[in-house]
Amino acid sequence: MYNLHESSDTGSRVKVTLDGLPVILPPYRSSLASIRSFMETLALERQRLLCAFRVDGRCLDLNQISSPLKPFTKVEGESIDPAAMPVQLVKNATQQTTEIRERIRTAVTLVVINEREQSREHWWKLAQELKRPLLTLSLIPESAYSSPQGSASLVQLRKWQLQQLASIIRDVDDTCWSEDPLVLSDALEQRVLPWLNALHAFLQLWHDTLLSATAPYPVEQP
Repeated sequence: MYNLHESSDTGSRVKVTLDGLPVILPPYRSSLASIRSFMETLALERQRLLCAFRVDGRCLDLNQISSPLKPFTKVEGESIDPAAMPVQLVKNATQQTTEIRERIRTAVTLVVINEREQSREHWWKLAQELKRPLLTLSLIPESAYSSPQGSASLVQLRKWQLQQLASIIRDVDDTCWSEDPLVLSDALEQRVLPWLNALHAFLQLWHDTLLSATAPYPVEQP
């Protein structure tokens, strides 16, 4: 049976689980920050790391946990063995790429119907998010990437990705001042989206490669 706890911050009863198991909260652990901190401690005691944090089914960035604007009723955490962190980090970067790609797809239409100043501001906010997957990948050790013979190392690949992203952002910035809103829309569709699609495909391949490398060998049946 799940353990339910009264949340003084939200006025609701909150169900808390870690790796699918119910968590009994100590007194005064009612805010998201306090719940997350307690779950971090539980994971560390098991020699694991908290890798995912969901509130009412919505996955939150572990580095940006803040008090919600509405009551929450369910908090779920997932932990991971440190040895499996490269796989999790690639998975996180893939999810981040998917999220920003959807936002760019929406922006392709929004910048056409919005005022030019509003469209520029919207793009500049999105531009700050484009680097998030790359920042996540920067946490992965060099040993977790097996580059094909003759290809670039992970360090060099990271540098190229940053340079490429900077070039794309500059190109889109140049279109922000056009009188025709379609110019900015086209830049998002023809410059930003292809880069995100390529990054997403690369991350999926890398994720599958890491999984296959860590998967146990099948046991032959007698």
